[in-house]
Amino acid sequence: MIPRLLAGAALLAVAGCTVGPNYHLPDKAAVNRAGAKGPLAKDNPVVATTDLPARWWHLYDDPVLDKLEEDALAANTELRMAAANLTRAQAMTTAAKGANEPEFSLEASAQRARLSGESYLLNQSIPVYNLDNSGAQISYQVDLFGRFRRGVEAAKADQQATEALVGAAKVTVAAEVARAYVEVCGAHEYSKIVDQQVEVQEKLLDIHRRMLAEGKGSALEISLAEARLKEAKARLPLDEIHARAALYRLAFLLGRTPSEYPREAESCEHLPVLTRPLPVGDGAALLARRPDVRAAERELASATAQIGVAIADLYPQVGFAASGGTTGFIKDIAAAAASRWGVGALVNWNFPTTGARMKVRVARIDADRALVRFDGTVLTALRETETAANTYAQNHDRLLLLAEARKATEESADQIHRLKLAGRAPAQANLGGQDAVLTARAREQDTREAVAQDQVTLFLALGGGW
Repeated sequence: MIPRLLAGAALLAVAGCTVGPNYHLPDKAAVNRAGAKGPLAKDNPVVATTDLPARWWHLYDDPVLDKLEEDALAANTELRMAAANLTRAQAMTTAAKGANEPEFSLEASAQRARLSGESYLLNQSIPVYNLDNSGAQISYQVDLFGRFRRGVEAAKADQQATEALVGAAKVTVAAEVARAYVEVCGAHEYSKIVDQQVEVQEKLLDIHRRMLAEGKGSALEISLAEARLKEAKARLPLDEIHARAALYRLAFLLGRTPSEYPREAESCEHLPVLTRPLPVGDGAALLARRPDVRAAERELASATAQIGVAIADLYPQVGFAASGGTTGFIKDIAAAAASRWGVGALVNWNFPTTGARMKVRVARIDADRALVRFDGTVLTALRETETAANTYAQNHDRLLLLAEARKATEESADQIHRLKLAGRAPAQANLGGQDAVLTARAREQDTREAVAQDQVTLFLALGGGW
Protein backbone atom coordinates (compact mmCIF):
# COMPACT_ATOMS: atom_id res chain seq x y z
CA MET A 1 0.00 0.00 0.00
CA ILE A 2 2.68 2.48 1.03
CA PRO A 3 4.75 1.97 -2.16
CA ARG A 4 1.62 2.64 -4.21
CA LEU A 5 0.97 5.87 -2.35
CA LEU A 6 4.55 7.02 -2.81
CA ALA A 7 4.32 6.20 -6.51
CA GLY A 8 1.12 8.20 -6.70
CA ALA A 9 2.79 11.13 -4.98
CA ALA A 10 5.63 11.02 -7.50
CA LEU A 11 3.12 10.92 -10.36
CA LEU A 12 1.32 13.97 -8.99
CA ALA A 13 4.60 15.82 -8.60
CA VAL A 14 5.50 15.13 -12.22
CA ALA A 15 2.03 16.05 -13.44
CA GLY A 16 2.04 19.26 -11.40
CA CYS A 17 2.96 22.61 -12.86
CA THR A 18 5.09 25.51 -11.66
CA VAL A 19 2.89 28.59 -11.59
CA GLY A 20 4.16 32.11 -12.01
CA PRO A 21 6.47 33.64 -14.65
CA ASN A 22 9.78 32.01 -15.52
CA TYR A 23 12.53 34.57 -15.01
CA HIS A 24 14.34 36.15 -17.91
CA LEU A 25 15.92 39.54 -18.25
CA PRO A 26 13.27 41.84 -19.78
CA ASP A 27 14.05 43.09 -23.27
CA LYS A 28 13.13 46.61 -22.16
CA ALA A 29 15.73 46.61 -19.36
CA ALA A 30 18.23 49.45 -19.57
CA VAL A 31 21.12 46.97 -19.63
CA ASN A 32 19.98 45.82 -23.09
CA ARG A 33 20.13 49.28 -24.66
CA ALA A 34 22.79 49.86 -27.28
CA GLY A 35 24.10 52.90 -25.40
CA ALA A 36 24.80 50.74 -22.36
CA LYS A 37 27.06 48.32 -24.23
CA GLY A 38 29.26 50.66 -26.27
CA PRO A 39 32.68 52.17 -25.56
CA LEU A 40 33.23 54.22 -22.43
CA ALA A 41 34.84 57.66 -22.28
CA LYS A 42 35.07 58.15 -26.04
CA ASP A 43 37.97 60.31 -27.26
CA ASN A 44 39.44 60.41 -23.76
CA PRO A 45 43.25 60.33 -24.14
CA VAL A 46 44.00 59.30 -20.55
CA VAL A 47 42.04 56.03 -20.62
CA ALA A 48 42.37 52.84 -22.65
CA THR A 49 39.72 50.53 -24.08
CA THR A 50 41.41 47.47 -22.57
CA ASP A 51 39.50 45.75 -19.79
CA LEU A 52 40.23 46.46 -16.16
CA PRO A 53 42.55 43.82 -14.65
CA ALA A 54 41.99 42.12 -11.32
CA ARG A 55 43.57 43.93 -8.36
CA TRP A 56 43.78 47.24 -10.19
CA TRP A 57 46.05 48.74 -7.52
CA HIS A 58 48.94 46.67 -8.92
CA LEU A 59 48.97 49.15 -11.81
CA TYR A 60 50.74 51.61 -9.49
CA ASP A 61 53.68 49.23 -8.90
CA ASP A 62 53.71 50.25 -5.23
CA PRO A 63 54.52 47.36 -2.84
CA VAL A 64 53.26 49.30 0.20
CA LEU A 65 49.87 49.93 -1.42
CA ASP A 66 49.70 46.28 -2.50
CA LYS A 67 50.23 45.09 1.08
CA LEU A 68 47.71 47.54 2.51
CA GLU A 69 45.07 46.34 0.06
CA GLU A 70 45.66 42.66 0.79
CA ASP A 71 45.61 43.25 4.57
CA ALA A 72 42.36 45.21 4.33
CA LEU A 73 40.66 42.55 2.23
CA ALA A 74 41.62 39.99 4.85
CA ALA A 75 40.68 41.86 8.03
CA ASN A 76 38.25 44.69 7.31
CA THR A 77 35.23 44.61 9.62
CA GLU A 78 32.75 45.55 6.89
CA LEU A 79 33.97 42.62 4.81
CA ARG A 80 33.66 40.31 7.80
CA MET A 81 30.06 41.46 8.24
CA ALA A 82 29.40 40.94 4.53
CA ALA A 83 30.84 37.41 4.78
CA ALA A 84 28.53 36.69 7.74
CA ASN A 85 25.56 37.93 5.70
CA LEU A 86 26.57 35.60 2.88
CA THR A 87 26.78 32.63 5.24
CA ARG A 88 23.30 33.46 6.48
CA ALA A 89 21.99 33.67 2.90
CA GLN A 90 23.51 30.28 2.13
CA ALA A 91 21.75 28.82 5.17
CA MET A 92 18.45 30.33 4.00
CA THR A 93 18.91 28.66 0.60
CA THR A 94 19.55 25.32 2.28
CA ALA A 95 16.45 25.82 4.41
CA ALA A 96 14.37 26.58 1.32
CA LYS A 97 15.61 23.41 -0.36
CA GLY A 98 14.74 21.37 2.72
CA ALA A 99 11.20 22.74 3.00
CA ASN A 100 9.90 20.07 0.61
CA GLU A 101 11.63 17.12 2.20
CA PRO A 102 9.58 14.34 3.87
CA GLU A 103 8.91 15.01 7.53
CA PHE A 104 9.51 12.28 10.11
CA SER A 105 8.30 12.19 13.68
CA LEU A 106 8.67 9.67 16.50
CA GLU A 107 6.88 9.42 19.81
CA ALA A 108 7.12 7.02 22.73
CA SER A 109 5.66 7.06 26.21
CA ALA A 110 5.29 4.53 29.00
CA GLN A 111 3.41 4.95 32.24
CA ARG A 112 1.89 3.06 35.14
CA ALA A 113 -1.63 4.34 35.45
CA ARG A 114 -5.24 3.61 36.22
CA LEU A 115 -7.69 4.89 33.68
CA SER A 116 -11.09 6.29 34.53
CA GLY A 117 -13.78 3.63 34.50
CA GLU A 118 -16.51 6.11 33.72
CA SER A 119 -14.61 7.23 30.63
CA TYR A 120 -15.41 3.75 29.33
CA LEU A 121 -19.02 3.89 30.71
CA LEU A 122 -18.16 1.60 33.60
CA ASN A 123 -19.40 2.04 37.13
CA GLN A 124 -16.32 0.46 38.61
CA SER A 125 -12.64 1.28 38.81
CA ILE A 126 -10.16 -0.16 36.37
CA PRO A 127 -7.05 -1.91 37.70
CA VAL A 128 -3.63 -0.25 37.50
CA TYR A 129 -1.71 -1.23 34.37
CA ASN A 130 1.61 -0.53 32.64
CA LEU A 131 0.60 1.37 29.49
CA ASP A 132 2.48 2.15 26.30
CA ASN A 133 1.88 4.62 23.47
CA SER A 134 4.56 4.77 20.76
CA GLY A 135 4.70 5.21 17.04
CA ALA A 136 6.20 6.91 13.98
CA GLN A 137 4.80 9.11 11.21
CA ILE A 138 6.07 10.23 7.82
CA SER A 139 4.43 12.94 5.74
CA TYR A 140 5.23 14.54 2.43
CA GLN A 141 3.71 17.56 0.71
CA VAL A 142 3.59 17.29 -3.07
CA ASP A 143 4.82 20.45 -4.78
CA LEU A 144 1.96 20.38 -7.32
CA PHE A 145 2.08 24.06 -8.20
CA GLY A 146 5.76 24.80 -7.70
CA ARG A 147 5.51 26.75 -4.46
CA PHE A 148 8.65 25.14 -3.07
CA ARG A 149 10.48 25.32 -6.39
CA ARG A 150 9.80 29.04 -6.67
CA GLY A 151 10.84 29.49 -3.06
CA VAL A 152 14.18 27.84 -3.79
CA GLU A 153 14.60 30.04 -6.87
CA ALA A 154 14.01 33.14 -4.76
CA ALA A 155 16.39 31.98 -2.03
CA LYS A 156 19.14 31.20 -4.56
CA ALA A 157 18.72 34.59 -6.19
CA ASP A 158 18.87 36.31 -2.79
CA GLN A 159 22.05 34.39 -1.99
CA GLN A 160 23.60 35.45 -5.30
CA ALA A 161 22.59 39.05 -4.62
CA THR A 162 24.33 38.83 -1.24
CA GLU A 163 27.43 37.42 -2.92
CA ALA A 164 27.43 40.41 -5.25
CA LEU A 165 27.09 42.77 -2.28
CA VAL A 166 30.17 41.16 -0.75
CA GLY A 167 31.94 42.11 -3.96
CA ALA A 168 30.59 45.65 -3.71
CA ALA A 169 31.98 45.90 -0.18
CA LYS A 170 35.39 44.75 -1.43
CA VAL A 171 35.35 47.33 -4.22
CA THR A 172 34.57 50.09 -1.73
CA VAL A 173 37.21 48.98 0.78
CA ALA A 174 39.88 48.74 -1.92
CA ALA A 175 39.09 52.25 -3.12
CA GLU A 176 39.03 53.69 0.40
CA VAL A 177 42.41 52.14 1.20
CA ALA A 178 43.93 53.65 -1.95
CA ARG A 179 42.26 56.99 -1.23
CA ALA A 180 43.64 57.14 2.33
CA TYR A 181 47.10 56.12 1.13
CA VAL A 182 47.07 58.88 -1.48
CA GLU A 183 46.15 61.39 1.24
CA VAL A 184 49.06 60.28 3.42
CA CYS A 185 51.54 60.51 0.54
CA GLY A 186 50.13 63.82 -0.66
CA ALA A 187 50.24 65.42 2.79
CA HIS A 188 53.85 64.41 3.31
CA GLU A 189 54.87 65.59 -0.15
CA TYR A 190 53.13 68.91 0.34
CA SER A 191 54.71 69.41 3.77
CA LYS A 192 58.18 69.28 2.17
CA ILE A 193 57.19 72.17 -0.11
CA VAL A 194 55.85 74.12 2.88
CA ASP A 195 59.11 73.50 4.75
CA GLN A 196 60.99 75.06 1.85
CA GLN A 197 58.56 78.00 1.77
CA VAL A 198 59.16 78.58 5.48
CA GLU A 199 62.91 78.53 4.87
CA VAL A 200 62.61 81.10 2.06
CA GLN A 201 60.38 83.38 4.15
CA GLU A 202 62.85 83.21 7.04
CA LYS A 203 65.64 84.31 4.71
CA LEU A 204 63.52 87.16 3.34
CA LEU A 205 62.69 88.33 6.86
CA ASP A 206 66.38 88.25 7.77
CA ILE A 207 67.23 90.36 4.70
CA HIS A 208 64.60 92.97 5.56
CA ARG A 209 65.86 93.18 9.13
CA ARG A 210 69.44 93.70 8.00
CA MET A 211 68.34 96.32 5.50
CA LEU A 212 66.44 98.16 8.21
CA ALA A 213 69.52 98.06 10.42
CA GLU A 214 71.46 99.65 7.56
CA GLY A 215 68.78 102.27 7.11
CA LYS A 216 67.65 100.94 3.75
CA GLY A 217 64.32 99.36 4.67
CA SER A 218 61.17 100.06 6.66
CA ALA A 219 59.31 98.54 9.60
CA LEU A 220 56.34 97.91 7.28
CA GLU A 221 58.40 95.57 5.10
CA ILE A 222 59.46 93.67 8.20
CA SER A 223 55.85 93.36 9.38
CA LEU A 224 54.77 92.05 6.00
CA ALA A 225 57.66 89.56 5.93
CA GLU A 226 56.80 88.35 9.43
CA ALA A 227 53.16 87.87 8.39
CA ARG A 228 54.18 85.81 5.35
CA LEU A 229 56.48 83.69 7.52
CA LYS A 230 53.74 83.01 10.07
CA GLU A 231 51.27 82.12 7.31
CA ALA A 232 53.76 79.61 5.90
CA LYS A 233 54.36 78.06 9.33
CA ALA A 234 50.60 77.89 9.96
CA ARG A 235 50.25 75.54 7.00
CA LEU A 236 52.58 72.95 8.54
CA PRO A 237 50.08 71.54 11.10
CA LEU A 238 47.43 71.12 8.40
CA ASP A 239 49.55 68.60 6.55
CA GLU A 240 50.15 66.64 9.75
CA ILE A 241 46.43 66.71 10.55
CA HIS A 242 45.55 65.33 7.12
CA ALA A 243 48.29 62.69 7.20
CA ARG A 244 47.41 61.51 10.71
CA ALA A 245 43.69 61.32 9.95
CA ALA A 246 44.41 59.28 6.82
CA LEU A 247 46.69 56.92 8.77
CA TYR A 248 43.99 56.37 11.39
CA ARG A 249 41.48 55.70 8.61
CA LEU A 250 43.88 53.14 7.15
CA ALA A 251 44.05 51.48 10.57
CA PHE A 252 40.26 51.26 10.65
CA LEU A 253 40.10 49.85 7.14
CA LEU A 254 42.66 47.21 8.12
CA GLY A 255 40.63 46.24 11.19
CA ARG A 256 43.11 47.79 13.65
CA THR A 257 43.06 50.35 16.45
CA PRO A 258 44.37 53.86 15.68
CA SER A 259 47.64 53.18 17.53
CA GLU A 260 48.23 50.22 15.22
CA TYR A 261 48.19 52.30 12.04
CA PRO A 262 50.46 50.91 9.28
CA ARG A 263 53.92 52.35 9.86
CA GLU A 264 54.97 51.47 6.31
CA ALA A 265 52.45 53.99 4.95
CA GLU A 266 53.75 56.73 7.25
CA SER A 267 57.04 56.87 5.34
CA CYS A 268 55.41 57.62 1.97
CA GLU A 269 56.50 61.02 0.66
CA HIS A 270 55.53 60.82 -3.00
CA LEU A 271 52.13 60.30 -4.60
CA PRO A 272 51.63 56.97 -6.39
CA VAL A 273 51.79 57.46 -10.14
CA LEU A 274 49.94 55.59 -12.86
CA THR A 275 52.39 55.35 -15.75
CA ARG A 276 49.96 54.06 -18.37
CA PRO A 277 46.48 54.95 -19.62
CA LEU A 278 43.81 53.80 -17.20
CA PRO A 279 41.96 50.73 -18.63
CA VAL A 280 38.17 51.12 -18.66
CA GLY A 281 36.86 48.58 -21.20
CA ASP A 282 33.35 49.06 -22.57
CA GLY A 283 29.85 49.38 -21.16
CA ALA A 284 29.03 45.69 -21.44
CA ALA A 285 32.13 44.71 -19.47
CA LEU A 286 31.44 47.42 -16.90
CA LEU A 287 27.89 46.27 -16.24
CA ALA A 288 28.96 42.64 -16.03
CA ARG A 289 31.70 43.58 -13.56
CA ARG A 290 29.89 46.03 -11.26
CA PRO A 291 28.74 44.12 -8.15
CA ASP A 292 25.83 46.47 -7.47
CA VAL A 293 24.47 45.81 -10.97
CA ARG A 294 24.72 42.05 -10.42
CA ALA A 295 23.01 42.39 -7.04
CA ALA A 296 20.15 44.41 -8.53
CA GLU A 297 19.66 41.85 -11.31
CA ARG A 298 19.53 38.99 -8.81
CA GLU A 299 17.03 40.92 -6.68
CA LEU A 300 14.86 41.19 -9.80
CA ALA A 301 15.11 37.41 -10.27
CA SER A 302 14.12 36.84 -6.63
CA ALA A 303 11.15 39.18 -6.91
CA THR A 304 10.00 37.35 -10.05
CA ALA A 305 10.17 33.99 -8.26
CA GLN A 306 8.11 35.40 -5.38
CA ILE A 307 5.24 35.92 -7.82
CA GLY A 308 5.09 32.15 -8.29
CA VAL A 309 5.13 31.62 -4.52
CA ALA A 310 2.18 33.97 -4.09
CA ILE A 311 0.20 32.35 -6.93
CA ALA A 312 0.86 28.84 -5.60
CA ASP A 313 -0.67 29.88 -2.27
CA LEU A 314 -4.01 30.26 -4.09
CA TYR A 315 -4.13 26.52 -4.84
CA PRO A 316 -4.67 23.47 -2.61
CA GLN A 317 -1.77 21.93 -0.76
CA VAL A 318 -1.74 18.16 -1.28
CA GLY A 319 0.32 15.68 0.70
CA PHE A 320 0.47 12.10 1.96
CA ALA A 321 1.11 10.63 5.36
CA ALA A 322 1.71 7.19 6.83
CA SER A 323 1.87 6.29 10.51
CA GLY A 324 2.17 3.21 12.68
CA GLY A 325 2.73 2.24 16.27
CA THR A 326 1.30 0.54 19.35
CA THR A 327 -1.13 1.70 22.00
CA GLY A 328 -1.97 -0.57 24.91
CA PHE A 329 -0.38 -2.63 27.60
CA ILE A 330 3.37 -2.74 27.66
CA LYS A 331 3.25 -6.53 27.74
CA ASP A 332 1.32 -6.48 24.44
CA ILE A 333 3.70 -4.19 22.50
CA ALA A 334 4.33 -6.82 19.83
CA ALA A 335 0.77 -8.14 19.80
CA ALA A 336 -1.62 -7.40 16.98
CA ALA A 337 -4.26 -6.19 19.42
CA ALA A 338 -2.08 -3.17 20.39
CA SER A 339 -0.83 -2.36 16.90
CA ARG A 340 -2.14 0.51 14.80
CA TRP A 341 -1.30 2.00 11.40
CA GLY A 342 -2.74 4.36 8.88
CA VAL A 343 -2.08 5.84 5.42
CA GLY A 344 -3.87 8.62 3.65
CA ALA A 345 -3.89 11.81 1.68
CA LEU A 346 -3.78 15.32 3.16
CA VAL A 347 -5.50 18.20 1.40
CA ASN A 348 -5.46 21.73 2.73
CA TRP A 349 -7.02 24.57 0.80
CA ASN A 350 -7.89 27.97 2.10
CA PHE A 351 -10.24 29.35 -0.51
CA PRO A 352 -8.55 32.42 -2.07
CA THR A 353 -9.78 35.63 -0.51
CA THR A 354 -9.19 39.20 -1.63
CA GLY A 355 -6.16 39.32 0.67
CA ALA A 356 -4.56 36.27 -0.94
CA ARG A 357 -5.17 37.62 -4.44
CA MET A 358 -3.77 41.00 -3.42
CA LYS A 359 -0.56 39.26 -2.32
CA VAL A 360 -0.12 38.16 -5.92
CA ARG A 361 -0.63 41.71 -7.10
CA VAL A 362 1.84 42.99 -4.50
CA ALA A 363 4.39 40.42 -5.67
CA ARG A 364 3.99 41.62 -9.27
CA ILE A 365 4.40 45.23 -8.15
CA ASP A 366 7.52 44.26 -6.21
CA ALA A 367 8.94 42.71 -9.38
CA ASP A 368 8.18 45.91 -11.32
CA ARG A 369 9.90 47.92 -8.61
CA ALA A 370 12.90 45.59 -8.74
CA LEU A 371 13.15 46.19 -12.50
CA VAL A 372 13.08 49.95 -11.93
CA ARG A 373 15.84 49.63 -9.31
CA PHE A 374 17.86 47.48 -11.70
CA ASP A 375 17.50 50.05 -14.47
CA GLY A 376 18.45 52.82 -12.07
CA THR A 377 21.53 50.91 -10.93
CA VAL A 378 22.61 50.34 -14.54
CA LEU A 379 22.18 54.01 -15.47
CA THR A 380 23.93 55.11 -12.27
CA ALA A 381 26.91 52.88 -13.06
CA LEU A 382 27.22 54.39 -16.54
CA ARG A 383 26.82 57.95 -15.24
CA GLU A 384 29.38 57.49 -12.46
CA THR A 385 31.92 56.01 -14.84
CA GLU A 386 31.54 58.68 -17.51
CA THR A 387 31.62 61.46 -14.91
CA ALA A 388 34.71 60.04 -13.21
CA ALA A 389 36.50 59.59 -16.55
CA ASN A 390 35.69 63.14 -17.65
CA THR A 391 36.79 64.64 -14.32
CA TYR A 392 40.01 62.65 -14.48
CA ALA A 393 40.72 63.85 -18.02
CA GLN A 394 40.01 67.50 -17.20
CA ASN A 395 42.19 67.49 -14.09
CA HIS A 396 44.89 65.67 -16.04
CA ASP A 397 44.88 68.45 -18.66
CA ARG A 398 44.92 71.05 -15.88
CA LEU A 399 47.92 69.31 -14.36
CA LEU A 400 49.80 69.53 -17.67
CA LEU A 401 49.15 73.28 -17.84
CA LEU A 402 50.26 73.78 -14.25
CA ALA A 403 53.42 71.79 -14.96
CA GLU A 404 54.18 74.12 -17.89
CA ALA A 405 53.51 77.11 -15.66
CA ARG A 406 55.85 75.73 -13.01
CA LYS A 407 58.58 75.20 -15.61
CA ALA A 408 58.18 78.80 -16.82
CA THR A 409 58.38 80.02 -13.22
CA GLU A 410 61.53 77.94 -12.67
CA GLU A 411 63.11 79.46 -15.80
CA SER A 412 62.28 82.96 -14.57
CA ALA A 413 63.70 82.19 -11.12
CA ASP A 414 66.84 80.79 -12.73
CA GLN A 415 67.30 84.01 -14.73
CA ILE A 416 66.90 86.09 -11.58
CA HIS A 417 69.43 83.87 -9.80
CA ARG A 418 71.98 84.38 -12.59
CA LEU A 419 71.40 88.15 -12.41
CA LYS A 420 72.01 88.02 -8.67
CA LEU A 421 75.27 86.13 -9.17
CA ALA A 422 76.28 88.84 -11.64
CA GLY A 423 75.40 91.52 -9.12
CA ARG A 424 72.50 92.85 -11.19
CA ALA A 425 69.61 91.69 -8.96
CA PRO A 426 69.09 91.97 -5.19
CA ALA A 427 68.97 88.93 -2.91
CA GLN A 428 65.32 89.48 -2.08
CA ALA A 429 64.44 89.28 -5.77
CA ASN A 430 66.23 85.94 -5.97
CA LEU A 431 64.36 84.64 -2.90
CA GLY A 432 61.13 85.99 -4.34
CA GLY A 433 61.77 83.93 -7.45
CA GLN A 434 62.34 80.84 -5.31
CA ASP A 435 59.10 81.51 -3.43
CA ALA A 436 57.22 81.82 -6.72
CA VAL A 437 58.61 78.45 -7.80
CA LEU A 438 57.52 76.85 -4.55
CA THR A 439 54.03 78.33 -4.91
CA ALA A 440 53.81 76.92 -8.45
CA ARG A 441 54.99 73.54 -7.18
CA ALA A 442 52.37 73.60 -4.43
CA ARG A 443 49.60 74.25 -6.96
CA GLU A 444 50.93 71.47 -9.18
CA GLN A 445 51.23 69.06 -6.25
CA ASP A 446 47.68 69.81 -5.12
CA THR A 447 46.40 69.02 -8.61
CA ARG A 448 48.51 65.86 -8.84
CA GLU A 449 46.85 64.64 -5.66
CA ALA A 450 43.46 65.49 -7.16
CA VAL A 451 44.38 63.47 -10.25
CA ALA A 452 45.42 60.51 -8.10
CA GLN A 453 42.10 60.72 -6.24
CA ASP A 454 40.29 60.95 -9.61
CA GLN A 455 41.97 57.72 -10.63
CA VAL A 456 40.74 55.99 -7.48
CA THR A 457 37.24 57.37 -8.07
CA LEU A 458 37.28 56.00 -11.61
CA PHE A 459 38.52 52.61 -10.40
CA LEU A 460 35.66 52.60 -7.90
CA ALA A 461 33.14 53.45 -10.61
CA LEU A 462 34.53 50.65 -12.77
CA GLY A 463 33.83 48.14 -10.00
CA GLY A 464 37.39 46.85 -10.03
CA GLY A 465 38.09 43.24 -9.26
CA TRP A 466 40.15 41.73 -6.47
